[in-house]
Amino acid sequence: MGKILYLAVFLGMMIFLPACYRALAQTNEPEGGYRRITAAEAFDMMMDFPQAIILDVRTEGEFRARRIDGSILIPHNEIASRAAGELPDKNALILVYCQSGARSEQAARTLLGLAYTNVFDFGGINNWRFSTVSGN
Repeated sequence: MGKILYLAVFLGMMIFLPACYRALAQTNEPEGGYRRITAAEAFDMMMDFPQAIILDVRTEGEFRARRIDGSILIPHNEIASRAAGELPDKNALILVYCQSGARSEQAARTLLGLAYTNVFDFGGINNWRFSTVSGN
């Protein structure tokens, strides 16, 4: 009976470990990984942590037209080159959004790949039901 149990455990590990390795090999993200939250959850986090960085990753024109008050702009295609200079604290709470959610996911994953540890993507401003501002 002991040999059968040993064999079953061994076979289980032979199946399980490669699957885990493949999952880890597909990402450079930290253990927490990519996290998508709702706009309401992001709003609550902003209220609970006023020092949170609200990161808009759209274009400058979109940012000027309508944005969340207090957000900073780094277009999604500039995150890799500008993050270190403009987001020096890799442990800061960063809440990322764009217009509909595609660019924010890409930017959040880029930040995670750059070793930022506390990044949350809350999708697009299209789903934001709270106040916004416009202009310069």
